[in-house]
Amino acid sequence: MRLTRPVRSLTIAAAAAVAATAVAAGTAAPASARVADREAGCVAEGSGPAAAARGGFAGVDHREVTARQQAAIERRTQRLLDQRGSLRAGATVTVPVYVHVMRDNQGRGDVTNTQINQQITVLNKTFAGGESSAAANTGFQFTLAGVDRFNNTTWHNDRQSASYRKQTRQGGANALNIWLVDFDYLGIATFPWDYKKNPGIDGIRVHYASLPGGSIANYNLGETATHEAGHWFGLYHTFQGGCTTTNDEVADTPAQGGPTTGCPEGADTCSLPGLDPIHNYMDYSYDSCYTQFTPNQATRTQQMWAAYRA
Repeated sequence: MRLTRPVRSLTIAAAAAVAATAVAAGTAAPASARVADREAGCVAEGSGPAAAARGGFAGVDHREVTARQQAAIERRTQRLLDQRGSLRAGATVTVPVYVHVMRDNQGRGDVTNTQINQQITVLNKTFAGGESSAAANTGFQFTLAGVDRFNNTTWHNDRQSASYRKQTRQGGANALNIWLVDFDYLGIATFPWDYKKNPGIDGIRVHYASLPGGSIANYNLGETATHEAGHWFGLYHTFQGGCTTTNDEVADTPAQGGPTTGCPEGADTCSLPGLDPIHNYMDYSYDSCYTQFTPNQATRTQQMWAAYRA
């Protein structure tokens, strides 16, 4: 999860309405049009902090994963790969993307279709290794499968998130759902190994102002969605577990003592070999600082896809 930095406080307004109106992509629904919201119950994404986010106030941007849980996840993943096999070398996988624009009852929080298309372009570029000669091509590409828009202040403020996600999510385990909301975070993600237990909330929540051309300084190039999608594909933060040899389960990302702020070249927060991977999409750097996934991260996304999403 990516969190906003203290330089810009994003205060969540009190929820005002428990109503939703779906409208066709690219059109606006009148604020007065309402449909009763069915409370599906609050389903937490995991123990620990209620939210996981890139870079800021409330911790990480995915459910808490302890060292013991991390080891168990690796064992489970290996068993599944032994049963199902890995992706074919050089294979390209197309991921359908469903974007849900959660506006408030006055239509605030909307984004343009151009911004949504630009966000898909960013995902395709970053996951193809297009921002650096050192970046790996993960083998995943993205296509926009659908856009819907809702006028619901409660959902816009990310209240009743388990309920609204279950009501609006589309596609199967292979479909990336992106909910655009207004909250104190830049983004929040679910992991692939949690899909079977709770498929209705699978996907990523992203601050609507972090899309290309958005208003959050240093975080408005669309890289928040790349970071959160990285979690959705099974990647940890580069500082997962701190300065340890296990770290993020990826051998070619140097161990990192903690998250990055800004783009501090030469930062080294861990005594183990290597400088902090500040240009890696799975750190908390500025959008402009991000340039790559590593080859081993690419391999991990492919393994996690074969185990949990194929």
